[in-house]
Amino acid sequence: MVKEVEGRWREPGHPPTRENLIPTTIKQTREPFLPLTTHETHYCQFWIIGTHCLINSTSIPSPNNHKIMASLCLSLLLLLLLLFTLSSATHHHHSPSLPTSNAAPAIQQACKATRFPQQCQSSLSQSKNLPPNPTPLQILQSAIAISSDNLVTAQSMVKSILDSSGDSRNRSVAAATCIEVLANSQLRTSLANDALPRGKTKDARAWLSAALAYQYDCWSSLKYANDTHMVAQAMAFIDSLTFLSSNALSIALSFDVFGNDTASWKPPLTERDGFWEAIGSGHPASNGGVPSNLTPDVTVCKTGGNGCYKTVQEAVNAAPANVTAKRFVIYIKEGVYAETVRVPLEKRNVVFLGDGMGKTVITGSANVGQPAMTTYNSATVAVLGDGFMAKDLTIENTAGPDAHQAVAFRSDSDFSYFENCEFLGNQDTLYAHSLRQFYKSCRIEGNVDFIFGNSATILQDCQILVRPRQLNPEKGENNAITAQGRTDPAQTTGFVFQNCLINGTEEYMALYHSKPQVHRNYLGRPWKEYSRTVFIRSFFDVLIMPQGWMPWSGDFALKTLYYGEFENTGPGSDLSQRVSWSSKIPADHVLAYSVDNFIQGSEWNPSSQSSPPESDDQEHQ
Repeated sequence: MVKEVEGRWREPGHPPTRENLIPTTIKQTREPFLPLTTHETHYCQFWIIGTHCLINSTSIPSPNNHKIMASLCLSLLLLLLLLFTLSSATHHHHSPSLPTSNAAPAIQQACKATRFPQQCQSSLSQSKNLPPNPTPLQILQSAIAISSDNLVTAQSMVKSILDSSGDSRNRSVAAATCIEVLANSQLRTSLANDALPRGKTKDARAWLSAALAYQYDCWSSLKYANDTHMVAQAMAFIDSLTFLSSNALSIALSFDVFGNDTASWKPPLTERDGFWEAIGSGHPASNGGVPSNLTPDVTVCKTGGNGCYKTVQEAVNAAPANVTAKRFVIYIKEGVYAETVRVPLEKRNVVFLGDGMGKTVITGSANVGQPAMTTYNSATVAVLGDGFMAKDLTIENTAGPDAHQAVAFRSDSDFSYFENCEFLGNQDTLYAHSLRQFYKSCRIEGNVDFIFGNSATILQDCQILVRPRQLNPEKGENNAITAQGRTDPAQTTGFVFQNCLINGTEEYMALYHSKPQVHRNYLGRPWKEYSRTVFIRSFFDVLIMPQGWMPWSGDFALKTLYYGEFENTGPGSDLSQRVSWSSKIPADHVLAYSVDNFIQGSEWNPSSQSSPPESDDQEHQ
């Protein structure tokens, strides 16, 4: 099992065409028909675009079924057209997504900043929160409120799925994951709304980026458990929700870049379009670090007893909830701790201190080859609480060769910081899932997409090492080091590598040198449409292919991604044969990827102080 190739099904926020899309409640139907054989399930998918209806039938190929399938799909299409006609006749003027010709001029102008202006105008025109002559900030906050209100409905729908899924473990796991990520989405949306009046626009954009990502994750999770009408309805609703959230995020981007000059607002552009945000002062290097004067609050040791917890999870459970003014320091003594560790959303500013890489080891082996296991849940250690820090330890996933996705560490912690840490795995080692993260002097090993996610992450002075594949490694392979997953051009996310070493482990390099032509390694490939990854002043050893980057499937995302390189060295850094869809970062824009500018590091990066920086969101925890 590998990550699903984009485009097999229409993803949220990615309609067949962005013009004249009408996202009604029957916009998307992906109901499973009864299997025609014991190994086959068929789906029909529809899009209503303007006055046309598109149909897509997908199945595992099988003879003798195409006529039956066509008849079923045609029947469903006719039913949907009848329902749409009746709905249009009865509720046409209430549709939240129809073009709104009588929208106020301020709304029409503001919605020019979005990817989906029709939905923007319709939803804002129906908002009860806007005064007759709204300010740009009021329009932005109203767009956020609309997203938030619909998010509450989505949470209720997913809760109903979970309550009715006692007969399906897969559906229960998908719904439980949805509930977790949507709760995080609601928190981030609320934080963004409250940050804007205080001028914290960069924070608001980071949180809205994460809120949208979590909604996408929920949709993706349900996609693999779409076996009931209730799930299909929730997916369609969450799909429409992502349009609203994307619009709020796009408005926030224009508000940040152009301020109250709404005449200058425009749909989100990326570096690929020649758009670069203004940069403040900021050196690419970081002056922060895990404070040296931290005193452990609790200790973990293999034997337990004498005031020492026996497991890391027990120590995490002892951390106080909703505390923002003090760090909770967990000292993990040398030893191998075989356990799954979860740091929940309410556990803020937790710190793991170990005795060194390879000495303090947290290990697990969960993987998607196990029943009802998902990539998201396979992490040996996963962190949701903001302000997490770790230093001097190893986190690994030792799943076997048939495991495929098997995450060692997943972070959804905003303002998270890692120093002298080691992350070991094979496929999907480090899941830098969301929000702002910083990795300093760390070592990360894997092979397939082993640094992936949709966070804004900087990796500085790190060793990035390719490991041999577990089955028949001598036969060769295609490895992509990164698979960054930005789904929307307004998201503030991407991977930035500064002064890193890109190489292979000693074992892998021995294999490579024995037959270089079969061992092909690339800097990354686009997991999602607006994937963004850059390497700055790093060293690429000989294992990196001259092309540098590899496609995901066909030409998917090749016109929208941004893959940049700047002043890298080593035998794999020659740009002369790079793929045409990669870029050389202009010197006058390289500071856009500094710690200060890309992740606002100067506002939260750890320093010599034992207390965390002042929080803006205490009331929400």
